Formats: sequence, C-alpha cells, structure tokens
Amino acid sequence: MNQSAESANLSHEKKLLDVIAAKPEITQRELSDELGLSLGKTNFVLTALIDRGLVKVDNFKRSDNKVGYAYLLTPKGISEKVVITKRFLARKMAEYDQLKAEIEKLQEEVSK
Repeated sequence: MNQSAESANLSHEKKLLDVIAAKPEITQRELSDELGLSLGKTNFVLTALIDRGLVKVDNFKRSDNKVGYAYLLTPKGISEKVVITKRFLARKMAEYDQLKAEIEKLQEEVSK
C-alpha cells in the first residue's frame, strides 16, 4: 500500500471510529454520508474494523417492525482508537512541517 493510500485508510478508520463512538446507532447510510464515502467503501472499512475485533455489531429494535444495528467499540477498539489517533496526528504533523517548509521556500522566492 502506498503512503497516500495508507494515509487515506488511516483517516477513514479514525473518522469511522470517532463517529461510531459518538453515535453507535447510526446506520451505514448515515455513516457513509457523514464520512463523505460511498456506501460500499464505508461497508468495506467497517467490515475490516469488525474483522479486526475493533467494532462489534449488536441488534436492537428501532421500532415495532424494524431491526437496526448498534456499532460498538470493543475494549480493543477503544485502545486501537488511541493508537490510530496518535498515528494520524503524527502523520498530519509531518505533513504540516513539510507544507510549512514549502511555504517558507516559496515566500523566499517571492521576496527576491
């Protein structure tokens, strides 16, 4: 996996875990809308997190005739969310440092 794809995947996982932690009864369609991803991509990321034991799915009744799902972070998911957040922050800080250096270089060019 290239660095850009890894960064995007890390970002998707972090956002998905954040949303699930805040809104466990969210539907996949609502999750897809909130993340700005296709429903298929949302399902792919969610399934990967479930397979890794970070998220579990529980059934619950939304109304008299509908069964819904609650997506819950497992204890492992809570721990991994912290790890993912730290990796995400480190990556964003590196991107920031790189952009800052590039901006400084461009400012020097413009001021000449």
